[in-house]
Amino acid sequence: MDCGIFTSKTVLLFLSLIFWAAGAALAYVGVYVIRSYNNFENFIQDKYTLIPAAIIIGVSVVMFIFGLVGCCATIRESKVGLTFFFLIIMVIFAAEVAALVFSLIYQGKISRDLERSMNDVFSKYDGKDAETKAVDYLQTQLKCCGVKNYTSWSNTTWFTSHNNTVPLSCCKNTTNAQCTGRLDQPDLLNVEGCETKLDGLLQGVLGYAMLVILGFAIIKFFGMLSVCVITCKTGSRRSGYQPLYA
Repeated sequence: MDCGIFTSKTVLLFLSLIFWAAGAALAYVGVYVIRSYNNFENFIQDKYTLIPAAIIIGVSVVMFIFGLVGCCATIRESKVGLTFFFLIIMVIFAAEVAALVFSLIYQGKISRDLERSMNDVFSKYDGKDAETKAVDYLQTQLKCCGVKNYTSWSNTTWFTSHNNTVPLSCCKNTTNAQCTGRLDQPDLLNVEGCETKLDGLLQGVLGYAMLVILGFAIIKFFGMLSVCVITCKTGSRRSGYQPLYA
């Protein structure tokens, strides 16, 4: 067997076998991105930032289905099967490139829109409603206080109506009775702002997703090249391929 054909078939078989693993990994990444964003959905007004995650999950479903097709087509050297597999790889490759582009676009939008949306949510804090729970969850999970820093609370209605104190979720230890939320107790408070920490978290999640997408896109690219090599080299040496259904 020609070395180029053998190598190409090996690449395609490997690609087919990792389709299932890749599909599972992409599904996990998509769900992870959505869950991370849902935890802080009150602070993210632009829901289109979830488009990359939706594309990733869609791609993973397709990969589960067509992994078997690629494996059978490569082993049987079916011209129809390999052509179909090439088209599948090309579509998935295009979807992954689209997800990568959307990720790059929304990576910048997150930073621009986050401060405005966070200021709006923090200003509505009253200790009772959904915005209150979202703010308390954010400050507790990220160990932060206020939008820019803990003094940002001085511009809110909560601060002026509660004896110039910040919410207890700003405390380093929420069970510490000594922490009353007064600004003259900075040693008991998380003094870092939440905007920087939340932006870093979301950028990290999106960056992780982008790396995974890029890695699998490169694999798909080599898979398409391998199909081309097999088709071109065997086409000149053999009378044809065995049909997939033979």
